[in-house]
Amino acid sequence: QVQLVESGGGSVQAGGSLRLSCAASGSTAGRRCMAWFHQAPGKEREGVAVWGSDGSTRFADSVKGRFTISQDKAKNTLYLQMNSLKPEDTAMYFCASTYAGWPTWEACPIQQDGYAYWGQGTQVTVSS
Repeated sequence: QVQLVESGGGSVQAGGSLRLSCAASGSTAGRRCMAWFHQAPGKEREGVAVWGSDGSTRFADSVKGRFTISQDKAKNTLYLQMNSLKPEDTAMYFCASTYAGWPTWEACPIQQDGYAYWGQGTQVTVSS
């Protein structure tokens, strides 16, 4: 069982930056994939960035070159650094995790059905 708590959302002007945090607790041993998703009102939840504990990363085309993802192992926290924010980035952002033991030969998924654990979300609002 893994619990995820997001923080770091807020309001920012276009072109600004935010860093979202996802603090994980519970049983987190073993290879895992984690990801950030976002969902705007009236739209489906979309994968934004994916991180694997093997060091792999994937990004949605819409955020490539602007967002990065990293981990602080000591704090068991995953970060999403969001730079050059655009109004279309406005959404609720969710952290998610797979079960432990994801195979090393399989890429971490960017689809939401690949993830078993979810945080409650943190709102990001980008104004023009």
